[in-house]
Amino acid sequence: MNRPLLPPLRWLSAEDVMDAMPPIDERLVLAERTMVALATPGGSELPPKIALHPRPEASFIHAMPAMLHGADLFGDLVGMKWVAGFATNTELGLPGISALVILNDPATGIPIAVMDGGPITAERTAAVSGVALRHFGPEVIGRAVRATILGAGVQGRSHLPVFGHLLPGVELHLFDPDRRRVESLAEAAGSTSGVGSVEVHATARDAIAGSDVVLTAASFGPAADRQSMTNAWLSRGATVIPIDYATYCAAEVARDAALFLVDQREQFLANRDVGNFDDYPDPHAMIGEAILANTPRPEGRVVITALGVGLTDVVFAEAMLRTAQVAGLGIELPR
Repeated sequence: MNRPLLPPLRWLSAEDVMDAMPPIDERLVLAERTMVALATPGGSELPPKIALHPRPEASFIHAMPAMLHGADLFGDLVGMKWVAGFATNTELGLPGISALVILNDPATGIPIAVMDGGPITAERTAAVSGVALRHFGPEVIGRAVRATILGAGVQGRSHLPVFGHLLPGVELHLFDPDRRRVESLAEAAGSTSGVGSVEVHATARDAIAGSDVVLTAASFGPAADRQSMTNAWLSRGATVIPIDYATYCAAEVARDAALFLVDQREQFLANRDVGNFDDYPDPHAMIGEAILANTPRPEGRVVITALGVGLTDVVFAEAMLRTAQVAGLGIELPR
């Protein structure tokens, strides 16, 4: 019996993924396309993350299936991210976040690509933060923007070029409890295009003081240490972007914000129901809804919580697969 002719299955390593990664402007377009699709009726399918909770405290493994509905079948995108977060890995010299992204042929469901999802997670998260900044960042006139990054891991590093690109001349203030890591991040920031100056601080609160933009990108930790960043730490008109759930950002910061946005409402509410966002309010809107509504940036504080959605990974992965196919990147695996 003749076997059916299956489409190629391409593997992209982390190096291949970075070689196929689009430039910043295109990443911002892909991220905004995803946020808008999430807010458009019938634009996507995104069930809540399926979660496992391994033994190390605060560890997780998530299955994140997602589908983008195009204009027709051949414009659809289908895939899934399988991602693990183990805060204890840093002690072993291993990445805290690891992942695979799988793409399926939308017409047949047959897998067509598997790729290292670590770099995709980092760059797509930074791009969503960039979309938030582009639409709802603070209005600063006559001086450079002061921005803070709490957390000197992969996510802190991936945000450097986005901050430099969107906030030219930015005065960057950094904190991480690991002095070696934060000094390494400061060195990288100093050579990043668009970054005007860099300062490392001894405490998170010192790093935040007076900042116009605050990104919290800490490793997930014990519940007792969460929600330490209160209103008293923040300037009135700051744009706050927590990408570490409620690790730093206190519920009162979201409650008292002039505008509180999330990347995807149902995912946020599901996480709140299981205790990941204790005492947080309902969001005013999703990022995509606010973009579609041309919501103006209010004068007060803005909080934009990005939990990370698998649809963004799928959109990024499809763009990189097209590049990889043309450039001959990766390995075609035998069926």
